[in-house]
Formats: sequence, structure tokens, C-alpha cells
Amino acid sequence: MKNLLKIISVFSIMAITVLLISNQHKTISEFTPSDNVADVLNHLGQPYPDHYISDFDSTDIKRGYDLIHVGKTNPPKGFSSSNISKFYTCTSCHNTVREDPTLTEVNQDERLKYAISKDLPYLQGTTFWGAVNRETWYNDDYVLKYGSLVEKAEKSLKESIQLCAQVCSQGRKLQDWEMKSILAYLWSLQMQVTDLEMSFEELDHLNKLSQKNEKDSAISYLKSFYLTKSPATFTDTPKNYNKGYNLKGRPEMGKAIYELGCQHCHHAYGESDLVLDNSKLTFKWLEKNIDTHTHKSIYEIIRKGTYSEMGHKEYMPLYTLEKMSHQQVEDLRAYVEQESK
Repeated sequence: MKNLLKIISVFSIMAITVLLISNQHKTISEFTPSDNVADVLNHLGQPYPDHYISDFDSTDIKRGYDLIHVGKTNPPKGFSSSNISKFYTCTSCHNTVREDPTLTEVNQDERLKYAISKDLPYLQGTTFWGAVNRETWYNDDYVLKYGSLVEKAEKSLKESIQLCAQVCSQGRKLQDWEMKSILAYLWSLQMQVTDLEMSFEELDHLNKLSQKNEKDSAISYLKSFYLTKSPATFTDTPKNYNKGYNLKGRPEMGKAIYELGCQHCHHAYGESDLVLDNSKLTFKWLEKNIDTHTHKSIYEIIRKGTYSEMGHKEYMPLYTLEKMSHQQVEDLRAYVEQESK
């Protein structure tokens, strides 16, 4: 299913490019569901962001797709680029499709149910879908914890991409053509007005605000239909690992987290050396270590992640509270304990 989706994505690039190019710099007299959100905002007086590009084509998008999904591609000159990272691709931590049914709030359970219905990985990173429409990136507690390391990246998508390539992915700096290719691909994943699921009356109200030249109000109104940033809250492990977060776990939800989250990287030849299969032996090992204050405990690994070390660059990023709730951690624990018996 996932391979099929990738194939469909590749064959969709040409169609997407035609749509994007046709929408570039067009005069909008009345906003419609097929309009790009960035174009509507620009028409209302908000400048295009610094990461906006218009001089790209289907080849650029295809290269960007390869760089994000595979880690390398065919450059403008030469046969093949080197891998951005020896350890990860962007999709190790990020989806490239919509992952939230509601764009105006953070709701972990709804996101998980959506992932189940669409067979999507349940990951630590925010999806690249709509990334060009956000206004800040490494947000909130990333800034508080990492300070100057993420200072430039917080307000720059280009700096965020470079930071992720060099530090988060333990890789190298991107060349200019690679940055352009990645941005071209990300712009092919931008939001359209239809994605905001505005009613006819709401879209009509937006148009009336524009016609009355109430541009600021129109901009604020449009942005009320989606989050302009992905919130990030680092949270503590429970004080007592035996008691956990004192929430009753739901094994059926934990199963989905295990399969769509844990096993996304923890599989044979995956990003991690630790393989988490469906054997009773694996579940017994996980259950045994729940109460240990080491990286073998699900509480430690989910809330703190691990660090890159000499000789072992691979590490696991933490799940922020927005990406996995306390309830969902207990759901995972409940599933592990159920399967270990």
C-alpha cells in the first residue's frame, strides 16, 4: 500500500506542476477552493515568504521528491548525488501527506485515528504537507532547549531544512540546487483553499472582506482555518514508572502506535539496530524494561529520545506531547503488556 502511494505520488508530479505553474502570478478576482492559500494571502497583501520560488519545473520537483524519500537524486550535472545522510531520509521522521483531519487544533487521538484509516506512519516530526504555509518551524521547547542552534531555523524554512540535514539527520550541508529541488517539491505539497474545508458561506465571507478592501481582516480570517505553526511541548516522564501516568491504557490504540510508530524505524534493515517484531520474546523484553530508568523503557525513549554518540550516530528523536499524548503512551504500554502474556 505504501509503495503504491509512492508510485502514485511520482506519477502525480507532472499534473501538480502544471497546476502550480498555472496558478503562479494569476490575478484573483474571487477566491475559489482550487486557489493556493499562499496566492490568496499574497493577493490580500501578504508578501510571499522567503522560501517562495516560482522558477521550477517537474524535474526540480522530481529531484526534491527523491532527496526527501531516498536521500539522493540525479543532479543537474553528473550521474548521482551523494546521500544527504548515511543514517536517515526525511521520511524517517516526517510524512509527506496530510496527517491531521482538523487543521485548527492539536488532537493526538484524531491524528492517530486518521493515521490508522490512511495507513500512515505515526511519527515525531510534523508532516511536510503544508510546510511552506507555516510561518515558524522549530518551535516552542525546541527553542528553549537548543537555543542558538535553532535560532535561525525557527523563522526560516531554508535554515530549518539545512539544520535537519546537517544536525538532525547527521548528514551534510545541502547544495543550492538541492535546496531549490526540495523547496520545489514542498511547494507541490502546499495547501489549497479546499483543504481548509470552508463552507460556502465562509468562503463568501472571505471574498466579501476582500471586496471591501478589509485585507488585514481577511488575512486573519483565512489563517483561522489552519495552524500557522506546529506546537512543540517537551514533557516529563512519570515520577513512578510502575504507576505510569495513572491512565487506563487502550491496547487497540497501542497496537496502532506500535505498528505505525515504533515499527516504522524498528524493523529489519531499518533506521534502528533494534528490531521490534511481533514475537512474544520482544514484547516480554519491552514489558520487563518498562520500570527501568534506562533508554530501554518506553517512557524514557518516547519522552527523552536518545543521543547520537561516537561510533553510533543513529539516535531516536523524542515525541513531543503534541505528537504522542500521555494517554497514548499508556495505550502503548497496555498493548505491550497484553502481548507479553
